Amino acid sequence: MRNVGTVVRGIRTPIIKENDNLEEIVVKSLMEAKESEGFEFRDRDVVAITEAVVGISQGNYCSVDDIATDIKEKFDNPEELGIVFPILSRNRFSLILKGIARSTKKLYVQLSFPSDEVGNGILDEDKFDDSDFDLGSVITEDEYKDNFGDWLHPFTGINMIDFYRELIQAEDCEPMFILANDATEILKYTNNIINCDIHTRYKTKANLEERGAKCIGLFEIMNHSVNESGFNDKFGLLGSNKSTEERLKLFPKDGQGLVDGIQAKLKELSGKNIEVMIYGDGAFKDPVGKIWELADPVVSPFYTSGLEGTPNEIKLKFVSDNKFPDLKGDELKEAIKDEIRKKDADLKGQMITQGTTPRRLTDLIGSLCDLTSGSGDKGTPVVFIQGYFDNLSND
Repeated sequence: MRNVGTVVRGIRTPIIKENDNLEEIVVKSLMEAKESEGFEFRDRDVVAITEAVVGISQGNYCSVDDIATDIKEKFDNPEELGIVFPILSRNRFSLILKGIARSTKKLYVQLSFPSDEVGNGILDEDKFDDSDFDLGSVITEDEYKDNFGDWLHPFTGINMIDFYRELIQAEDCEPMFILANDATEILKYTNNIINCDIHTRYKTKANLEERGAKCIGLFEIMNHSVNESGFNDKFGLLGSNKSTEERLKLFPKDGQGLVDGIQAKLKELSGKNIEVMIYGDGAFKDPVGKIWELADPVVSPFYTSGLEGTPNEIKLKFVSDNKFPDLKGDELKEAIKDEIRKKDADLKGQMITQGTTPRRLTDLIGSLCDLTSGSGDKGTPVVFIQGYFDNLSND
């Protein structure tokens, strides 16, 4: 009888640098962990590698100058630009903003409020609720200063408008800020626009282009190599992170060969069919800070075919309460096992799904991995998961 369900292990690796053979490092680290910790590989285990070390090993970097060059080429040396809905993040956006400011002389910055799309606040919401403004308002920079200018983010102690203003001015560019939740407000100032939103990027771009704007999304900047830089042809600058004061690490590209190669090597060494994925930010929200973690364009950009789709499972509590309200103990457990077996035999997965929330496997597993590896100094850029696909009938 199996008394343990899903087990998640953070796997330590050497510090990974540019041009390292990541496939070899991941496999070797797993085999060493297997020997030291005494576990055995099983079919449908999952190996996940954080996107950060994939991008590092690929050498997928660009510079602030590369960003400025690409923008100048795409907008034909613009005298002014507008940006809409940037996220409020020193790690995620400050170098991108530096590159944008370096490409032009005047920059109109339109921020959403009361927070950016991933939950980073820009004002005191209690003051906002008591003010004459609502979510449909346009708040000028002076109005913001008068009503909310003393607000500091509770986690960072920084007012991001002040921070972004100083950054833009340091590039000899003149900034102007407005707060508005309708993207078309920027058209009152300029028709040359970069839409910086992540998960609503296509809708925002189409909305602006329908009204005559020349609009380029962050996903279209650094989508090709500039001066022999790195690039990401699908996501551009989305998913990038600050590396140095003048350099960004881009979201991984060409990762399918890596996950398929690791899967093949582990099959050769263990005889087991092990799934492999690359993961970035998890898809979850901090209930206190109200920050939605997913600042990457997707949770998992590359994964093996066995991770396609959504879970096919029943909600034990729902079945227990509704189908077997009078059963308890072993009798209830065996009845639920029978329901699970019926569900597993139904190839369409249409048996009992009430009470479950359909989410993609890669989003669920990637979120688990992100929580396991963290973003600091744990030194476990590889996560090894066993029993994720087990259910009560596997004991």
